[in-house]
Amino acid sequence: MSRVGVVGLGAMGMGMAQSLLRAGFEVHACDVRPEAVQKLVNAGAHAAASPAQLAGKVQALLIVVVNAQQTEQVLFGENGAAARLQPGAVVIASATVSPEFAEALGARLLALGLRFIDAPISGGAAKAASGEMSVMAAGAPETFAVCAKLFDAICAKLYRLGDQPGQGSKVKMINQLLAGVHIAAAAEAMALGLRAGCDPDALYEVISNSAGSSWMFQNRVPHILKGDYTPLSAVNIFVKDLGIVLDYAKKSVFPLPLSAAAHQMFMQASAAGHGGEDDSAVVKVFPGITLPAAKAAAKAA
Repeated sequence: MSRVGVVGLGAMGMGMAQSLLRAGFEVHACDVRPEAVQKLVNAGAHAAASPAQLAGKVQALLIVVVNAQQTEQVLFGENGAAARLQPGAVVIASATVSPEFAEALGARLLALGLRFIDAPISGGAAKAASGEMSVMAAGAPETFAVCAKLFDAICAKLYRLGDQPGQGSKVKMINQLLAGVHIAAAAEAMALGLRAGCDPDALYEVISNSAGSSWMFQNRVPHILKGDYTPLSAVNIFVKDLGIVLDYAKKSVFPLPLSAAAHQMFMQASAAGHGGEDDSAVVKVFPGITLPAAKAAAKAA
């Protein structure tokens, strides 16, 4: 699998494509933003105007888009890749989607003579760029075998979670449950600390080195401290991902009170106009919490 197509050159897809180039793969790239494609072309990739255009040139197609709807469009839309891929080509889908969608997608691709790996990702833009992501994957053993070098290039940890599509998406769903709840909890804790008059920087330092810390607290609170909500992962991502969690649980009649509360916080932030901001902007649901005012109050105290 030396010729790889990458569709979706956001923070994660761009890094994955760059990692593939460094590893010597022939990369064909497609994105709705021409400037993103050009950036990768400058690094040695080949540009494609649509998924259909690159499909016939590659042995594996890596789809790194936002959701199930975009994955569907990449494969089966007007300029979709599925009908143009060579028999035996591998589709690796990395969007966070419902397990049911991943299962159905695997069956549809199999009917077309294509192979599929359900492969959600985690680790953030920095680890994508360095080829050190975690991949939660499910697919046939022989498909993993032909993609071994590809995964070596893009991830530090490849978790093979089963032979059937859907198993990767189930594990990613649980990861997103925890990630969303941890971000919401970190925002709530910082909001209360700011209202109480704690020095924001000292509060972050103490909690980061105490039992109440989490990876999300340490990673996202600096965005709040800087007042920089440039999206690396947006509020609306967790509106979607926690929605997937809650929909799955509802079908199983399984209660998820913490997930539901966190989902409402992200929904509230999105409804207030912050959906496109960094997911740490969920802190903005708390009234009167502004960092400059909090810092001034802390200094006055």
